[in-house]
Amino acid sequence: MPFLKCQFFKPNKVLQIRKVSTSVLPELPECKHIPSAYTGPDYEILAKAHGTTISPSLKPFYKKPLLIHEGRGQWLWDHEGNRFLDMFGGIATVSVGHSHPKVVAAATEQMQKLGHTTTIYMHPRYLEYAEKLTAKLPGDLKVAYLVNSGSEATELALLMARLYTGNNEIISLKNSYHGGTLTASTTTGLSTFRHPIYRPGGHIHVMNPDVYLGPWGGSRCRDSPIPPGGRKCDCEPNECSACEKYFSEFLDTFKFSLPRDGNIAAFIAESIQGIGGAVQYPKSYLSKVASHVKRKGGLFIADEVQTGFGRTGEHFWGFEAHGIQPDIVTMAKGIGNGFPLGAVVTTMKIANSLNKAAHFNTFGGNPVACATASAVLDVIEEEKLKENSLEVGTYLLHRLSTLMVEFPNVIGDVRGKGLMIGVELVNDPETKKPLESQHMTDIFEDIKEMGVLLGKGGLYANVLRLKPPMCVTKKDADFTVETIEAALRRHQDRIVSAEPVYVGVP
Repeated sequence: MPFLKCQFFKPNKVLQIRKVSTSVLPELPECKHIPSAYTGPDYEILAKAHGTTISPSLKPFYKKPLLIHEGRGQWLWDHEGNRFLDMFGGIATVSVGHSHPKVVAAATEQMQKLGHTTTIYMHPRYLEYAEKLTAKLPGDLKVAYLVNSGSEATELALLMARLYTGNNEIISLKNSYHGGTLTASTTTGLSTFRHPIYRPGGHIHVMNPDVYLGPWGGSRCRDSPIPPGGRKCDCEPNECSACEKYFSEFLDTFKFSLPRDGNIAAFIAESIQGIGGAVQYPKSYLSKVASHVKRKGGLFIADEVQTGFGRTGEHFWGFEAHGIQPDIVTMAKGIGNGFPLGAVVTTMKIANSLNKAAHFNTFGGNPVACATASAVLDVIEEEKLKENSLEVGTYLLHRLSTLMVEFPNVIGDVRGKGLMIGVELVNDPETKKPLESQHMTDIFEDIKEMGVLLGKGGLYANVLRLKPPMCVTKKDADFTVETIEAALRRHQDRIVSAEPVYVGVP
């Protein structure tokens, strides 16, 4: 069953064949980069290490996990030379493309000069980057504290909010993800990431305003080129009834779950939920919530770990589409194009709250991290990657929406904005019951075998997540859609072939 694999030449290796299906399959877009030959440990040695030397909790994707060897732009190669279109970007982390030459050069140059010094000394890279980063943010958001990850950023933001307000309660949405450390995972509203241990108090999860799966929502409720699957809108012009109903549920939290005065430390939310499955809210929901929280003495924390740095296309930050002025912004992932880095940006008044005790971060603001992140900002501007996210992302969303017509019994919803996209697969379009995990796994495997790497999200891992490097093209979008289409056809064929045949008795 021949299928042409990555068409490039390698030392001692010419055109290779990937075995999949005899049906006509999409052809990988051209790639001129020639990867080096893999010379690392045998695949079997590395596979065995997972669960022994490497923690068994770190579970790779796929039945036969990929051994990734090299990356360039939107492309990845495994140890055998198979080429894959990376439409997941290391979980929305590779923002400007794998091994971008300008980013690599900046990191290399800085490493050769000074690899590390912590904040007990000054170095120019921290200031250079902090000024460049805060120039991208509105209002008084001009003080940057650099950390190593999104989880650390969440921890620090919550600490600041509690210190500044003198209140303890943190409100977040169900289905949200804010990190894997203890406090961050307590704020996270997904049971998938909550271990059965004692957790610190002061964390409340409220109803997720999901206009597709939730009780309210319609075709005009969310800020996406594609309306919620199968839902009509009963909203009046300039008024979203779904928003009002979800906001009413939010207010109930202040009536029943908070101290009588209703004061809280903070409300934290992603602009579009990432690991939750690219879930979007009614357009004015976050702005109404933020206003109420501030009236109650709390802060609004915008989690831009996945939506920041131009990924949503229209704006540099996801919160800008909601018309919000946050008090604190957390960021990570795309900030360093894969280099371990996170940041918390806030006002001077809030930042000063940390002076109530000693606080520092050994690796936060590392010179190499700052040089890398500074180069990332330059590339986003020079290559107009925010604009590319909007153009290619909108094109991709519209193309994916055509599959809803072709596969109405499998695709329940296509949503997102820019290159922050989710495709929800269902077992029943009426009940919106998630597609069974075995079917989901088979589709996911088929997409990989045809050369595209995606993510999975949502509580039941039934949402295909597309968050590629922002350098992807419309040809890449076409190939992705054609690949998903081919995988769904295979899924339908499997369903048909598994159905029993009944022979009538005359």
